[in-house]
Amino acid sequence: MFILKQLSRKLFSYLSLVLLVLTLLVFPPEFPTQFSFLNLPAIASSVSAQTTQPGDNESESSAPQQPELPLSQEKQGENSIGFFKMIMGALAGLVLFIYGVTRLAEGLEDMGEERMKRLLSKFTTNRFAGVATGVVATTFLESSSVTIILVIAMVSASILTFVQSLGVVLGSNIGTAVGAQIISLNIELYVPILMFSGLLVFFLGRTVRIKSIGIVLLGFGLMFYGLEAINSAMEPFRDYEPFLNWMERLGRNPILGALVGAIFTVIIQSSSATVAIVVTLAGSGLIALPAGIAIMLGAEVGTCADTLIATIGRGSAALRTGLFHLLFNLSSAAVGILLAPQLAQLAQTISGDDVGRQIANAQMLFNIIGAAAVIGFLPIIARALEKLVPETDADRERQQRQLEKQQANAKNPQAEPLTR
Repeated sequence: MFILKQLSRKLFSYLSLVLLVLTLLVFPPEFPTQFSFLNLPAIASSVSAQTTQPGDNESESSAPQQPELPLSQEKQGENSIGFFKMIMGALAGLVLFIYGVTRLAEGLEDMGEERMKRLLSKFTTNRFAGVATGVVATTFLESSSVTIILVIAMVSASILTFVQSLGVVLGSNIGTAVGAQIISLNIELYVPILMFSGLLVFFLGRTVRIKSIGIVLLGFGLMFYGLEAINSAMEPFRDYEPFLNWMERLGRNPILGALVGAIFTVIIQSSSATVAIVVTLAGSGLIALPAGIAIMLGAEVGTCADTLIATIGRGSAALRTGLFHLLFNLSSAAVGILLAPQLAQLAQTISGDDVGRQIANAQMLFNIIGAAAVIGFLPIIARALEKLVPETDADRERQQRQLEKQQANAKNPQAEPLTR
């Protein structure tokens, strides 16, 4: 079963990469062969310095100018190298960012995974407590996917009921917007301090918990450092008209923008990472608010891939939880696309002129409104999903085995935890 999950995860990534390539082929950004943004003074200064030489005497300076010739292959190669460096810089920043997010999540899980399990099992007695618990757990774990996968495992182990899990799913969507709020604060000046402190704590710590704190600080710093590297590498695109036109096209066609966001999220397996990159680029003027909202809505759908994979072999109750996550995010994203202009206007009203903060606040508003609209209907939704995915004989056998394990654990407190 583990091998099947890993193969499914790889299949999702490869399929998403193919879909992203097809999307760019069908809706190309229309890059011309001559990259005009490379002729900006900051980038082409070395080229102009080579082509403009001061005359040795007055006669040479007064000589008739020769007609301009096309760029030589050598100069075209120099321009291509400049474009290549920009792409490599963005990819390097993306690698640093994803690695930082991964280390941050691992450190937080090592610090509080068992504590999160106790929190989820203790404070999900009603739907409102479940939503609050989902917000806290996702904020702490820095990943809605990790929270929901943990919930699916607990539902499969009969520690949580299917109905209890629904509120946590709603809360996890709100919790994932907290990360975007932090990214929009522009605290990159303190990133070196975070990285250095994390490295010191990791090497000097004597316990696993202390070392985990160091990993969290280091991962947090690497995450911001990667975002800053992406932002710096993409700087030439700020005045590059074809790129700006493509971003405008994503804003005018939110379905296309949502598709790009969903595919990119499945590839990097983190909606928080997708939105963080969008918020950072928007803060630098590279992404407008309509396009940012569209990509954010797509990221909300793309994050469901991990949770669906986690339901494989977990039983009907876990499958219902994953299916609810998909249906809720898909339907709320569809409504968000229809109401994108109103959402953008509301975000602008409460956020000022910072586009990055506007997108972060739009995500927060979107998830809060979505959870508030659905929370009153959770019992009805639960009954509908129970009819759609009925209980099987295998589920009843699994429940019987879990009951026997619970009885054995009650007699032997040092027994292995159920969800391990």
